[in-house]
Amino acid sequence: KQQKSCVLDFFAAMSFWEVPGVQAGVVTGDAAWGLLKHAKEKVFAIPAFNCTSTSTVNAVLEAGRELNRPIMIQFSEGGSAFFAGKSLPNEKGVLQASILGAVVGAHYVRNVAPAYGIPCFVHSDHCAKKLLPWFDGMLEADQGFFAAHGEPLFSSHMLDLSEEPDEENIEICAKYFKRMVPLKLILEMEIGITGGVEDGVDNSGVSKEKLYSTPEDVYKVHEGLAPIGEMFTIAAAFGNVHGVYKAGNVKLQPELLGNFQKFAAGKIGTEKPLFFVFHGGSGSGKEDIATALSNGVVKMNVDTDTQWAYWEGLLNFYKAKEGYLQGQIGNPDGPEKPNKSYYDPRKWVRESEVCMVSRVIEGCKDLKNVNA
Repeated sequence: KQQKSCVLDFFAAMSFWEVPGVQAGVVTGDAAWGLLKHAKEKVFAIPAFNCTSTSTVNAVLEAGRELNRPIMIQFSEGGSAFFAGKSLPNEKGVLQASILGAVVGAHYVRNVAPAYGIPCFVHSDHCAKKLLPWFDGMLEADQGFFAAHGEPLFSSHMLDLSEEPDEENIEICAKYFKRMVPLKLILEMEIGITGGVEDGVDNSGVSKEKLYSTPEDVYKVHEGLAPIGEMFTIAAAFGNVHGVYKAGNVKLQPELLGNFQKFAAGKIGTEKPLFFVFHGGSGSGKEDIATALSNGVVKMNVDTDTQWAYWEGLLNFYKAKEGYLQGQIGNPDGPEKPNKSYYDPRKWVRESEVCMVSRVIEGCKDLKNVNA
């Protein structure tokens, strides 16, 4: 008994740095999955922030470094295309710019993350059925990187086939998961629909009942994927909505996640066997977040709030320096005074980054992703 108690005490005091394979830079495979298991055991979640540029990537990494905590950077299909350049062709059914942007973004994170001294996941966000060519292109990049380096380029990918019938959703996820398991890639899938609008996908008109999964729905995912591999997470719907809305307009029921866990535990015989993802995290109440964490949420997506923070940094800078931003020459200090030091992009882009860093830190604190 004493020996067992000592072992339990060790795990209770265990730092995320002690998870096997975890080091500064991009984490993949067993190390990445080990971090998610550690998060579940410690009742915290790692926030995932959508990035569209090297600047937003740097802001997320800077916040992670300041806290000395693991972080997630994720690229959506539209965000990936923007990363590569909006002028590039990105044909339907091909999505070449989205593939290029995601791959380049992942390589960028791989090159800079070690310098920030923290573990970092690189993840691809919502991939609907019509966007599967994007997913295929990223998987091809993963396979090539794995052949050269023994690990995938990305840490994880998300398939969002929630608009399809559940049976087809799980069937397609299983097909892709079979390709991902040999590469030790983590799969995130969605069952039930996240409302609102995100990256051009409009679910604002869906019926309310579709915003809530059932225990049976969620367990079917486990039945379909667990025989293939263990490294998958489930974005189950509990009233989630993308974006930020007035209080009372969105009814989150994170306690449903506890019901999903109990139902699965009764079938499997393991307490809280499922790993959940919280979508539509922007604007969520701290009480709802705490309930979600206690029921096995290990990742939460944040996008809308950090978009606003990035803009607010620029907005506040403009308001404070408006008199210096009306022309190249002439300001409140004199008609011949130059303004280059104010309109230099490095100045105002940095102000956006600083504001975003603060919001990323807030997100980490909300999810208990902080050191004691």
